[in-house]
Amino acid sequence: MVTQEAPCISRCLEEAHSLDEFSTSYKEVLNTSNMKKSEVSGVMAKADIKPKSIHHAKKWSDDVENLYRFQQAGYRDEVEYKQVKQVDMVECWPETGFVKKLQRRDNTFYYYDKQRECEDKEVHKVKVYVY
Repeated sequence: MVTQEAPCISRCLEEAHSLDEFSTSYKEVLNTSNMKKSEVSGVMAKADIKPKSIHHAKKWSDDVENLYRFQQAGYRDEVEYKQVKQVDMVECWPETGFVKKLQRRDNTFYYYDKQRECEDKEVHKVKVYVY
């Protein structure tokens, strides 16, 4: 959320990816109609917002890919990552918008490729949080 971020809605913040199903939840909670995605995730991270519901991803998308990366590193989504690590931005690949590097809670770093890493057989394991 997504970064969780609904997400955490992850995504690399400066990328102009659509918010899909998360946009409605963001707008309901924060009235973010005039904000960029990076501003939305920043506001959510500072507000210590908890998810209202959860479901599993059914098919792969850019948002699911980024959620997969956050969850591999031990975070719910981008929002939780920003709350825990106290960062404003997440490093992303400019070409794809996928998360590039994450720091786990034990301070080890996870580095990710530019290409998709969440295989089809893993997609159903990704949790999508709705705020």
